[in-house]
Amino acid sequence: MYSVFFMQTQNINPMISEEVYMSLSRNKFRFPGFALLAALLLCIQVVPAAAQQPQAQISQQEYLAGDQVTISGQIEPGEDLYIAIASKREFAPQDAKGVNEIKNLKDVAAQRPFNEDTAVPVLYYMLTNKPDAFGSVVKKRFGGPSFAKGIYSTTMFQLADWQNLDSTVKNMLGPLETPEEWSFFNYTHESSYGINTITKERTQVGKVTIFARSVITNYEKNGNYWDEGTSINLDKETGEFTATFDSFRHTPPDTEFNVFVNGEEIGGYTLKGNGFWLSLGGRYMNPLWIILGAILVGAFFSLIGAAGGMLMAAYQVMVVNTMGPVGINAANVLRPSNVALTLFSPLGSFYRYAVKERRVAWPVGLSFGIGILIGSIWLGKYVTEVLPLATYKEWLAVLVVLMGIRTVYELTPRVMEKRKNIKAMTQKFNEEVRKAKEEGRAAQMGRIEPMSTGASKLTNYQFKFWGEEFKINPLLFGVIGLGIGIVARAFGIGGGFLLTPIMTMVGALPMYVAVPVSLVGTCFSSIGSFIGYLLNGYLPDLWIAIAIIIGGFGGGYIGSRMQKFFSEVQLKVILAVVLFFLFFRFFKIEIWI
Repeated sequence: MYSVFFMQTQNINPMISEEVYMSLSRNKFRFPGFALLAALLLCIQVVPAAAQQPQAQISQQEYLAGDQVTISGQIEPGEDLYIAIASKREFAPQDAKGVNEIKNLKDVAAQRPFNEDTAVPVLYYMLTNKPDAFGSVVKKRFGGPSFAKGIYSTTMFQLADWQNLDSTVKNMLGPLETPEEWSFFNYTHESSYGINTITKERTQVGKVTIFARSVITNYEKNGNYWDEGTSINLDKETGEFTATFDSFRHTPPDTEFNVFVNGEEIGGYTLKGNGFWLSLGGRYMNPLWIILGAILVGAFFSLIGAAGGMLMAAYQVMVVNTMGPVGINAANVLRPSNVALTLFSPLGSFYRYAVKERRVAWPVGLSFGIGILIGSIWLGKYVTEVLPLATYKEWLAVLVVLMGIRTVYELTPRVMEKRKNIKAMTQKFNEEVRKAKEEGRAAQMGRIEPMSTGASKLTNYQFKFWGEEFKINPLLFGVIGLGIGIVARAFGIGGGFLLTPIMTMVGALPMYVAVPVSLVGTCFSSIGSFIGYLLNGYLPDLWIAIAIIIGGFGGGYIGSRMQKFFSEVQLKVILAVVLFFLFFRFFKIEIWI
């Protein structure tokens, strides 16, 4: 009878008063065993009832990268919802492979409250109806030169420090269990270097990285751009919920995730591949799009001899979104891949420029090239370690805008009058174009006719072009090439955006001669840069490089044929536009790219 009574009291969870307990105790002799029964009932009173465990399920066990993931179920009525989704793959600073990444992450670990062996999930999301428990929405300044501290304004979600998190919230974070792990997770989601090296999922304004998506909530309620694609429906009275969010479109194939609902692990799912995966590029992309972009950039590059690497880098950022594998910074995959264009696009144009039309001033081109090769392989390594890239990007911005202004100035009648050889050459070329149209044939380009002989070619190279005399100092341009090689190594470009305007301004060469020489120089700088990357262990993505080689070579051939359809003035106008474009880009004034 006692056992039956005890089972019933468990079911109804009775509240036993002290008076009842004492009454039962006083009657322990009249009713044997009542004292023991009273003690047991009092124990039931003081032990709280166990909280209801979350009951949840994931709609599928496998999704394609970019698909919506849905999690539904029931939690304790009245509670808030915290769903932690973490990739099984984790990363610690000590896992970095690249030379620069090892150094940078080691320095960061020494300055911040985490260690080199602190590991966090590569991808991590917290879906919740209460995001302010993890941080707050703050204003973010971005864009513009470093001294401006941001010329544009937006908002971002800033994670709170560990000590500012409620103890209850800390139990909801799944695999993030320590202050060190939370700090490193914070770094990987709010530092652009951490995002581009580890997380790879960027929240952007234009093409500027603001932070990585981490804490997300109902988009319809808050309207924050980082919450787009997220829906959370929670009935607090019953505890029933449904949460949906867009998975990262470029999640590597077969990435496994664990899911935690209010601190309890409820299972996991896998994101399968969704397209052609670029293993080092870290993106799903059909290589045909890369070939198309390389054709367009290569043609433009061979037309004016400048900005091929910069424009290909912009294409990789805007269209390909090259990010690299986990542990390697995006730039250290993008730059080696970029070299393929600045090397093979000139090769595509050399047959016409060098063989058919004989427009290459070889002493100048080779001197330029050797200087660039030394600068990009040897000096570039040491200079970029001393001078921060961001700093001399801004000095370059000043330089290129001055070049742009000077290029425009050279188009004025006053300057053209002084450079009588270029003016006369331009008139002869225009006359040839007019006759070619009348006779229904292709216009013929002038050829370089060397006048210097022997050793004098090294310091005073003289030649005729369209019957007009020009002279230039190849040795001087070899020294200039050293500086351009350093820049080429740092940016993973050919340096044509400096080569061409320097030859037209300092060397007083016409665009028809400057462009082929610039392409010779960029070939050398590209070889030097690529060797430098290999020595540091950085490789291009194979498929990106192949696509750029194919497109760049074809574009170079097309661009070399197009040049005869543009006058000297038109080519300089295009060059000036490119220089002003680079000014905006180096100073981070534009946000649309």
